[in-house]
Amino acid sequence: MNTLSRRSMIGAIAAGAVAGVRKARAQDKRPIRIGVLNDPGGPYADIGGIGSVIASRLAAEEVGNTLLGRPIEVIEGDNQNKPDVATAIARDWIDTQGVEVIVDGSASNSSLAIQQVCREKARIFVMSGPASSDLTGKFCSPFGFHFTYDTYALSNGTARALVKQGGDTWFFITADYAFGYALERDATGFVQAAGGKVLGSARAPLGSTDYSSYLVQARASGAKVVGLANAGTDMQNSVKQAAEFGVVKGGQRLAALLMFISDVGALGLPTAQGLVCTTSFYWDLTDATRAWTKRFMAQRSRVPTMVQAGSYSGVRHWLAAVRAAGTLDAVAVAERMRATPINDMYNRDVTIRADGRVLHTMYLMQVKPPAESKYPNDDYTVLATTPGAEAFRPLKEGGCPLVHA
Repeated sequence: MNTLSRRSMIGAIAAGAVAGVRKARAQDKRPIRIGVLNDPGGPYADIGGIGSVIASRLAAEEVGNTLLGRPIEVIEGDNQNKPDVATAIARDWIDTQGVEVIVDGSASNSSLAIQQVCREKARIFVMSGPASSDLTGKFCSPFGFHFTYDTYALSNGTARALVKQGGDTWFFITADYAFGYALERDATGFVQAAGGKVLGSARAPLGSTDYSSYLVQARASGAKVVGLANAGTDMQNSVKQAAEFGVVKGGQRLAALLMFISDVGALGLPTAQGLVCTTSFYWDLTDATRAWTKRFMAQRSRVPTMVQAGSYSGVRHWLAAVRAAGTLDAVAVAERMRATPINDMYNRDVTIRADGRVLHTMYLMQVKPPAESKYPNDDYTVLATTPGAEAFRPLKEGGCPLVHA
């Protein structure tokens, strides 16, 4: 090989090396993407929706919208509360769009699908929207973290309290998918454990607008309590139509097993007053929750729900774990998330168990009558406070494969 050829080859190799370095540096500066995958326009839009996107961005703002020297970008997607749609978006986000963590999840059926994708692809899933306790039970994942609430804690708080107050016979109107089944199952367990009986149930498809036939069955059952194992606009429609049917006037009590402050706003205090619910977050609990709510409402003129607060908390905790671990590697980050207590505007030294369950403090609330509400969104009275270790299902009872006896 002559000198000119050698020089040309060396030049080509050097140019290739420089190009490789430039490409690597460019990749190192790519945005770190956080994907909020939920229901922005359906029955759960007010619960999570754009509010979870705003909450996630508030968490990113607290670290200057940068992490490991790279910009942070929050993207959003609509899973339509359908497992196949959720699966397709999650795979595309991870495979082609560089999403490192998926947030919210919305309905339990779509979240179970996302959980499976994140398990296969080794990505963190911060769940704030779904309720099924199976997500930290038989379907738990080393990369799944269940924030906010679940069907066990909701039932533990509300069903047990109402049975103690004399509501010892129940009829359920249940959302006809994974979330509703889990909520009815867990509530039934607490009703029976407290000495009560379940007299029947009716299952209504997600997005139902006519609850008349189900309410007729509930009234005919003679149950003292009609348990609403649904959420969002489904729960709102149930309560409104129960009022029209005179369910409460007829002597029965309504139990909203999953109710959000957005539901109270939609129903109005005259209709919602007296309803009892369980929650991990209320905007008016402390100075810290009120200050964060002010930040949130600067971008959306509604007080945040516990799902939206949970999205913030989960993203904030993930960001802190990545920074502490110095890597985006999901195994290292998941280990750090479990090892580090959560401290934010509504959590104080809250721990995460091996099954991914975040042990929030839970509050039993009752909706105020209009005369007791002193300012906008002054909607709840705290009836009881339960530490997370008592509110959520014991670790050994969940059936999570990650938990060793």
